[in-house]
Amino acid sequence: MTARTSSATSSRASGAPSAAASPRADLIADAALKILVERGMRGLTHRAVDEAAGLPQGSTSNHARTRQALLEAATQRLAVLEARVLGLAALPGGPGASTADLPETLAAVLHRHLSGHRDMLVARYELALEATRRPELREFYDTAGKARFREPMEAMMTAAGSREPQRHALSLIAWVEGLMFSCAAGSYHSAVPTEEELRTGFAELLRGMLGT
Repeated sequence: MTARTSSATSSRASGAPSAAASPRADLIADAALKILVERGMRGLTHRAVDEAAGLPQGSTSNHARTRQALLEAATQRLAVLEARVLGLAALPGGPGASTADLPETLAAVLHRHLSGHRDMLVARYELALEATRRPELREFYDTAGKARFREPMEAMMTAAGSREPQRHALSLIAWVEGLMFSCAAGSYHSAVPTEEELRTGFAELLRGMLGT
């Protein structure tokens, strides 16, 4: 069974819609993410999403019948929004791609996320923690992250000349994730690094990995 088939089967079993996202689906998922940021996982209910989205009672239940389906919708929407903010599709990842500007490019991307989209990070951590308690959400969360984040980073490291792109992508992602958590919920929440500081950090990491 392919990952796509597995994901579709999981969605049907959980009561999640299988059709492509509609404006109403995005509205519901956006409202769910807003609630996660403001009230945490305990505040996420179908009724609360209806109210936050300004929809008639029962609208969220019609879209996502179960709590699992609602969590999947929020996870998928968050992956789309984060990918849009991070702009990973524009990172160099093809054969012969230039990597000279990678530190500057990555620093700009990360600084934009840290300084302007803290809510996305808080919502992500709420969902990630819930996934540790829900195996069915864990599978969905990991699948969404692999396609939108891990695979592009591995392609970027391959294009940069890495001899171990998977391991180097893991190290790079771990460093970025650590910064994100520290700035969103950790001890650096009031002091986001400057773009120059991030550029220096990325340059040091890439130099150690690639020997350049």
